[in-house]
Amino acid sequence: MSEDSRKRSWRVRAHGAKRPRQDRALSAGMQGVLITCNMNARRCTAEAYSLLGEYGEKLYGPEQLGDPDGSDSDEAEDEDDVEAALKKEVTQIQSSSKKRERRFQAVDSGANNVVFIRTHDVDPEKLVHHILQDLHQTKKKKSRVILRMLPVSGTCRAFPEDMEKYLSSYLEPWFKAPNRASFQINFKARNSSHNKREEVIKSLAGLVAKLNPENKVDLTNPELTIIVEIIKSVCCVSVVRDYMLFRKYNLQEVSKASTNQEQGKREAAQGEADPEQNEVEPEKNKAELEQNQAGPEQNEVESKEVKEGGTDGETEGGVKETEEAERE
Repeated sequence: MSEDSRKRSWRVRAHGAKRPRQDRALSAGMQGVLITCNMNARRCTAEAYSLLGEYGEKLYGPEQLGDPDGSDSDEAEDEDDVEAALKKEVTQIQSSSKKRERRFQAVDSGANNVVFIRTHDVDPEKLVHHILQDLHQTKKKKSRVILRMLPVSGTCRAFPEDMEKYLSSYLEPWFKAPNRASFQINFKARNSSHNKREEVIKSLAGLVAKLNPENKVDLTNPELTIIVEIIKSVCCVSVVRDYMLFRKYNLQEVSKASTNQEQGKREAAQGEADPEQNEVEPEKNKAELEQNQAGPEQNEVESKEVKEGGTDGETEGGVKETEEAERE
C-alpha cells in the first residue's frame, strides 16, 4: 500500500470513529427524556434505565420484544419465485428492525453530565410526571446520581428560523385560543453560542402571546412551564405541569421536600397527641406573666424603703452609732 493510501485510510478511520451513528446521537425529530447528573454518566444511565423501565411497565405494560429471526408462517411463498423471495426477505428485515427498537434507548447527548434516553411509543411528559408524582407522594428516594429528569416531547434544529417555525405549531395545544394558561419559560443552552437567552425567551413569549393574548406570564406559580434545552444544534422542548411543586423536576429535591413535609406533619400530630403538655405550658406562662406584673410594685416598695432609711439592718446600725455618740 502506498503512503498516500495509508494516510487516506487512516483519516477515514479516525474521522469515522469520532462520528457516532445517526440513530445513536441526539438529533431533530427524536422524543425522550433528558437527564442531568454529576460526573457519573454511566451510573446515571443505569439508574435511568431502571427507573424508566419500572414506571414504563406500570403505565404501558411489559415491553414486548419480538424474535428478530421470526418469519410469518401464514405467508406461503414459492421459493422458486426469485421476486417473491426477495420481497419476503425485505419484509422480514424491516419487521426485524422494528421489533428490535426498544422502548428506552440511550443515545449520545452531545454534552457532559447529560444523558438522553430516546423513547419509543411512550409519552415522555406523562411518564416523567408520573414518576415525580409518585416520588412526591411516597417519599421514596430511588436514585443517587440523577439530578433532574426533563421530558422531551419535541426536537428541532436549534436555529432561530427553525425554532420559530416548529414552536409556533408545537405550542398550539396548550396556548392557542380558546386555550389559555399562565406560564413561565425555562431556557438552557449547552455547547451552543448562537442562541442568546434573552432573545430566545422574548421570541418564545411573543409566540405564546400571539396564540392567545390572555396567556399571562407567572414566575411564582405558573400552570405550565415551557422547557427549552439546546444542545449543540438540537433544540429540545416540552410543556410540563407542576414544575415548581416538583422542585423544577429535580428528583433529589422532591425527596427532600417530601421528607420535610412529613416531618412537619409528625410534629403537628405529636402536638395533638399531648394536650396535657400544651395545657401546662400556658399555666407556666401565666405564672411568669403574673410575676412580671408584680415586679414593678415590688420595685416601688424597695425604692420607698431606701428613701426612708434603708433596710432593717441599716436602721439598727444607725441606732448603735447614736448611742456611742451619746456616751462620748
